[in-house]
Amino acid sequence: MSWNYFRSKLLLQYIWSYILIFLIPLVVLTIFIYQNAVNNLRSEIEQSNVNQLNQVKLNIDSRMTELRDIASRIAYDEQLTPYMIRHPYYSRDAISALGKYKANSSILEELFLFYRNSHAIYSSKGMTNIDVLFDQYYLFEDWSKKDIIKELETELYPVVRPAESVNLSMNITKSMLAYMIPITPNSSSPHGTVLFLMEESKLTGLMDTVLNGFKGNTYIFDEKGRVLTQNNHGEPLPKNEIHLLSELGSGIHSLKLDNRQQSVVSVKSSMNGWTYVTAMPSEQFFGRVFHIQTFFMLAFAVVVIAGILAAVLLARKQYHPIHDLMEFALLNEEASAAQPAPKRGNELEWIRKTLHDYSARVDIQEPFARNQFLLMLLKHGKLDNPESAHIMEMIGIELTGKYYFIIAISWDEYPGIADALQHRQQIVELLEEIEIPEYGAHAYGIELPHFDQFALIVSMNEDSRISVEHQMEKIVEALRIIVMESTHLIPSIGVGNAYEDAALLNQSYIESASALEYRMANGKGSITYFNKLSHTPNDTFWIAKDSLLKLTQSLKQGNDTVAMQMIEAIFIKLKAERVSISLLRCICFDIMNTLLKTASELGLNELIRDIPSFTSFESLEELENKLQLLAAHICEQVERNSENEQLSLMDSVIAHVDQQYTDYSLSLEAIAQKFSISSSYLSRSFKEKTGSNFSQYIWQRRMDEVIRQLLTTSDPLKDIIVRVGYLDTPNFIRKFKKETGYTPGQYRKLHASSEQAKAAADADDESSS
Repeated sequence: MSWNYFRSKLLLQYIWSYILIFLIPLVVLTIFIYQNAVNNLRSEIEQSNVNQLNQVKLNIDSRMTELRDIASRIAYDEQLTPYMIRHPYYSRDAISALGKYKANSSILEELFLFYRNSHAIYSSKGMTNIDVLFDQYYLFEDWSKKDIIKELETELYPVVRPAESVNLSMNITKSMLAYMIPITPNSSSPHGTVLFLMEESKLTGLMDTVLNGFKGNTYIFDEKGRVLTQNNHGEPLPKNEIHLLSELGSGIHSLKLDNRQQSVVSVKSSMNGWTYVTAMPSEQFFGRVFHIQTFFMLAFAVVVIAGILAAVLLARKQYHPIHDLMEFALLNEEASAAQPAPKRGNELEWIRKTLHDYSARVDIQEPFARNQFLLMLLKHGKLDNPESAHIMEMIGIELTGKYYFIIAISWDEYPGIADALQHRQQIVELLEEIEIPEYGAHAYGIELPHFDQFALIVSMNEDSRISVEHQMEKIVEALRIIVMESTHLIPSIGVGNAYEDAALLNQSYIESASALEYRMANGKGSITYFNKLSHTPNDTFWIAKDSLLKLTQSLKQGNDTVAMQMIEAIFIKLKAERVSISLLRCICFDIMNTLLKTASELGLNELIRDIPSFTSFESLEELENKLQLLAAHICEQVERNSENEQLSLMDSVIAHVDQQYTDYSLSLEAIAQKFSISSSYLSRSFKEKTGSNFSQYIWQRRMDEVIRQLLTTSDPLKDIIVRVGYLDTPNFIRKFKKETGYTPGQYRKLHASSEQAKAAADADDESSS
C-alpha cells in the first residue's frame, strides 16, 4: 500500500470510523464479559448473525436488483428488439449483447430471452427452439416443459422458483433457481420474458459465513413462505417444522425445534419480501465461555490489532473506487493545462465538480448538433423518417405549424461600431429560437457557413383574419424590430415563399437566398419577398423571373435537387404554352444562357467549349436532358469547390495550430475569431479534417514535443512542460503515465541515448517523487 494513500483526509476518516465502530462494541463487551459471559456471548453471536444475515440480504437484494436492471436494459436495448434479434445479420450483435448482460452478474449461470408467441429462445450462446432447450439441455426435476412454456407466455409479474435439481447436457446435474421477469417491466401486456438461471451454490456461498463456525441451518424463504434455498451445517431440521421459521418476524427468537432449543435469527427484506433465517442449537454457546475466560487478555489484544488492520484494509477497499474515480477525472480533464490541479482533500467534492464539468461540455456540444441538423433541413427539406423525427425530438425542434418558410438575413454595421463580432454573436443568441405568439409563429435560427449570414426556419399557424402573405409580412417586420432594438446591426432580409409541406423548406431557402441578393439593388436594411420578384415586365409570355432566379441560386448553392426540379418545371410550362417556333427558340436560349452565365460567374470557363453541343437540339426533351446534365455538372463542381475551400481553410487553421500549440492561451474560440468563422463550424470541420477534436489534437502535439525534448535534451522536466504550454506539472505527469505507462523520467531513462539525458531522468524522478 502506497504511503500516499494516507495523505487523503477521506481515507483517514474511513479508517477512524471503522476503528471506532469496532472498538466501541468491543470495550462494552469487555466490561460486562465476566458478569454475564454466556448471555453476552450469545448476544454477540446472535447479533453477529443478524449482521451477517443483513449483509447476505443486502448482497442478494443487490444481485436480484442487478437482474431486474438487466431485464429492464434488455427490454429497451435496440439491439435486442424482436426485429434485430431475428435479423440474419444483426442477430450476431444481439447474441453478443446477451453475453455482455450475462457477464454483468456474478450469480448467473445463464440467461434466456423469449418473445411471446414464438418458438425461438435466445441466450448468450445463440438461438434454439424452446422445445429442444427444455427437452435436451435443461431438464427440471419438478418443472415440466409444458409449465415452463406456459409461464414464459403468460406471467405478468416477476416470479422466482425454489431451487431444484436440473439435468444438463453431458449428464451433469446442478441445483438451480429460476427467475422470470416479464418485459417490458411494469407493463400490463408484456411482449416477452427474461429467464435467469442461478446455481443454488452461488446463493448458499453468500451464506457460508453466517454461522461463523457453529452448527446450524440457514434458509431463504420467499414471500409465500416457500424455501428458495438452504445451507446446512450439521443435522437439518425436520421438513414439517421448517415452515414455522418463515412465519417469524425480523429479530432474535428462541424456539424448540427437533426437540432441541434453538437460537433463531430472522431478517426480512423490504425489497422483495424474502425472509432470511438462521437457526443454531443453543447449547453450543456454553462451550465457548471457558476459552474466553482463559485467554481473555490475549484474545483482546489480538482482536484489537486484527480489528485495526481490518479497519485499515476495509477503509482502503472502500476508498479505492473513489481514488480510481478521482484519478480518472484528473487524467481525462480536458480543461486548459494552465489550470492548477486539485489539492488532496475532499475527493468526493472534486468528483462532483468534474461530473458537473462533463455535463456542461455535453450541453456545449448540443448547439453544434442542432445547427448541423437545421442546415440539413435547409438543403434537403424535412425528411419523413423515424430517425429524423427522433433527432428533432432530442434537440427540441418542433415543426407543427400550418405553413413553413425561410428568412435569410445579412447584417450591415452601423457606422462607428467597433466590436462587430460581439454584435453578430448577440444576434445569433437572440434568434436561436424565438416565438411571436401574436402572429402564431415560431422560428429556429441557423448559423450559415457564409460569414454575416443567418437563416430562420419559421412555422406559423393559419390566421383566417388575414392572408398568408400579410401574415408573413407581419412576422418579418416583428423580427426586424426585435433585431434593431436589441443590436446595433442593420438586417437585410430575404423571404422565401410559404409552403404547407415542411419537405419543401429547401425550395423556400433557395428563394430566400435569391431574394437576399437583391439587397444590393434595394439598399441596406431592405426586405425583399421572393414572390414579389416573379412578375414579368410585359404581357407577352416568357419564363417567369422567379423561376430563373431559383434556378440560378440553386446552381450557386450546389443544390442539384432543386435545380433539376426547376428545369423540369420550366419545360413543363414551355410545353403547355403555344408559342411560335422563333419565340420558343429564343426562350430556350435564354434558359441556356442563364446556366452558362451562372457557370461563368462560378469560374467554370471550361464549359464554354461545349456550347456547340448545347445549341444543337431537335426537341424540347433533348434540350431538357442536356440542360439537366449541365446543371448536374455545375452543382457537382460547386460542391467540389466548396469542399476544396473548406480543406484549404482547415489546412491554414492546422498550420496555425502547429505553430502556436505551445501557447497555453490557445483556444478554439480565439482561432475561430482569427479566421472569421463560427466556433461550431470550426469544431466540426477540424474533427472531419484531423479525425480528432481540438483538445485531443493540442494534447497530442504537446505530448510529441515533450517526448522529443526528453530524448534529445537534458533540460529539466518542468522547463520542458512549461515550454510546450502546460503550467501544471503534476497533472501532465499523470496524463503522460496514463498514456505511455511510464512517468516522463522513466520514459527518458528507458529511451534516451546520451548519459547526460539519463542523468536528467534521474533528477526528474527525484523531483516528481
